[in-house]
Amino acid sequence: MKRLLILTSALVAVAATAQAQDKQLNLLSWGGAYGNSHVEAYAKPFEAKTGIKVSVADADNPATPLKAQVEAGNVSTDVASVEYADAVRLCDEGLLETIDPAILAPAADGTSAMDDFIDGAVTDCFVGTDVYSMILAYDDGKFPDAKPAGAADFFDTAKFPGKRTMRKGAKFNLEFALMADGVAPDQVYETLGTPEGVDRAFAKLDAIKKDVIWWEAGAQPPQLLADGEVSMAFAFNGRIFDAAQKEGKPFKIVWDGQIYEMEGWVIPKGAPHPDAAKEFVTFSTSPEHQARAAEFISYGPPRKSAAALVGNIEGTDVPMGPNLPTFAENMKQALASNLDFWVDHDAELQERFNAWLAN
Repeated sequence: MKRLLILTSALVAVAATAQAQDKQLNLLSWGGAYGNSHVEAYAKPFEAKTGIKVSVADADNPATPLKAQVEAGNVSTDVASVEYADAVRLCDEGLLETIDPAILAPAADGTSAMDDFIDGAVTDCFVGTDVYSMILAYDDGKFPDAKPAGAADFFDTAKFPGKRTMRKGAKFNLEFALMADGVAPDQVYETLGTPEGVDRAFAKLDAIKKDVIWWEAGAQPPQLLADGEVSMAFAFNGRIFDAAQKEGKPFKIVWDGQIYEMEGWVIPKGAPHPDAAKEFVTFSTSPEHQARAAEFISYGPPRKSAAALVGNIEGTDVPMGPNLPTFAENMKQALASNLDFWVDHDAELQERFNAWLAN
């Protein structure tokens, strides 16, 4: 009988441990203001509703450690926020779980999730959480007279002096360079799809190469602007907005020439808490929570019904809507990142970019 009691107690302890493990979720995000929006709009209310503890870790680009975890067979992440092109690539490589769209919550009026999300926001392994953009930003104090108005001005160091900062990579920069060189947004990818177009983009980058400080983490551009190391940045709109709004920095955003794309959730193969991961994806991609996230950082929700639910900038009486990439006025000269193009050409163009940068 004593042995039976000991065995029973051991089994109860194991079951309790397993249950406790099920009551947790490991989220991999980007940090900074964007990561904070995930914590406030998603993680905290999810914990409050479900009792599942959410542990948040940050990375400069979560797709990189996520790929390493799965390939090493040592997965600690349950849900990660990644860029769309990375999600497609990781999915094609068999590193992600498929996500059944049937688990996604309908809109308040009963519209199915698949009809409520914008085109492309839900794929086999990806559910979109936000629409962000790369934008031209500048320190207003550096240009008391003429103000930068578009991509061409970013490359005009004579009229607008000072260092620039750009993301260290081919994506976004090649498109921006072509627009600065006079290519219309709707012709950018047709041009970039030719050897001559790629040469043209790199030639344009040559013109300011010596004036560029390259950034790798999203928090760097606003800091470089604030420190006076650069006068202009090509950066994530939400990071610049956050610095201007919360810290009172004299930063201005130029929407002309913005390049917008989506980020969203993926679940890696071998996620330690797959059921909790799916529950979190369902919860956080509902319209009300996407709208709430947009109040913390100026990234647009990819669900149509969520747009009308976005209120004021958190802690203010100022509407967030005009600060979103998806606001109608901001979309007039916008370029949608061609996700298929980057899935197909990212490796070769990044290799050329690295070689160009090293010379």
